[in-house]
Amino acid sequence: MKTTAMRMRAILVLLIAASTAASSASRCHSGDKAALLAIKAALGNPYHFASWTAASPCCDWYDVDCDASTGRVVGLSVFQDANLTGAIPDAVAGLAHLRTLRLHHLPGISGPIPPAIARLSNLSFLTISWTAVSGPVPTFLGALTRLSQLDLSFNALAGTVPASLAALPSLYSVDLSRNRLTGSLPPLLFSKAPQVAYLRLSHNNLTGGVPAEFSAVAFAQIDLSRNGFTGDASGLFGRAKPVQQMDLSRNALSFNLSGVELPEQLIFLDVSHNTIYGGVPAQVANLSSLQFFNVSYNRLCGAVPAGGNTARFDAYSFQHNRCLCGAPLANPCT
Repeated sequence: MKTTAMRMRAILVLLIAASTAASSASRCHSGDKAALLAIKAALGNPYHFASWTAASPCCDWYDVDCDASTGRVVGLSVFQDANLTGAIPDAVAGLAHLRTLRLHHLPGISGPIPPAIARLSNLSFLTISWTAVSGPVPTFLGALTRLSQLDLSFNALAGTVPASLAALPSLYSVDLSRNRLTGSLPPLLFSKAPQVAYLRLSHNNLTGGVPAEFSAVAFAQIDLSRNGFTGDASGLFGRAKPVQQMDLSRNALSFNLSGVELPEQLIFLDVSHNTIYGGVPAQVANLSSLQFFNVSYNRLCGAVPAGGNTARFDAYSFQHNRCLCGAPLANPCT
């Protein structure tokens, strides 16, 4: 009887806890509700936020995520609506417990990224992508000390990559691709990364060299394609590096490819359209995970490695080099 009573008591405690959590989440903090309604008003009360009404709990609203135990708004994710227009409202700063802010595929959202975002001290994930947002990548993002992932891709941002990002202790993923950025890269970016790093900067107007400090970063993915980078990028390579995807194509990089060791986990490598010299490393034939390989439009010479994994790559991967020869190219080595 005692055992049964104890079990019943435990079940009752769990039910009360679950009910309390649900009740807390459904209440919604008054400050959070006020901030969300202010965001809605600033954007012209669009139909997208039809569920956002003063009479209903804000934790039940579309695009809103609340913490189950506290009822505070911790996530705001607004996706794919061409009818949303205006600037990112300053009222977003009223969501003091926000951890995730995602504004994605909203082509009518324009103007600069507001300084109010710097007040979101709990923010871990910030996405503002596929919008018409312009202006600089703000230096005040360096105030978001808990930020781990930053995605500002497919916008109209200009200026440089701010050095303030390098001070963030939790930041490990940055995507600034498809903007109008210029200048060089902060050499200490990801110097404090707590895990493998992801960097995507393709389709900008960035210049200068790949920082030597990047050789110490454990990149899992790095995409510097379609910029104006120059000089030596060989420090990104290394047999023990965790790199799985590397795209350095369409820059003005120049280094000896014969002198690098390719990462063992490499899946994708594109270094085409540069001025890279030397030869194709024989190691290519032994990389069983390698699915894409392109060294075309460079200044490479010597024989294309034969056998093994090399057989899966056609002439397109090697064409337009100074003096590469051997299959799959049409010109045999003599």
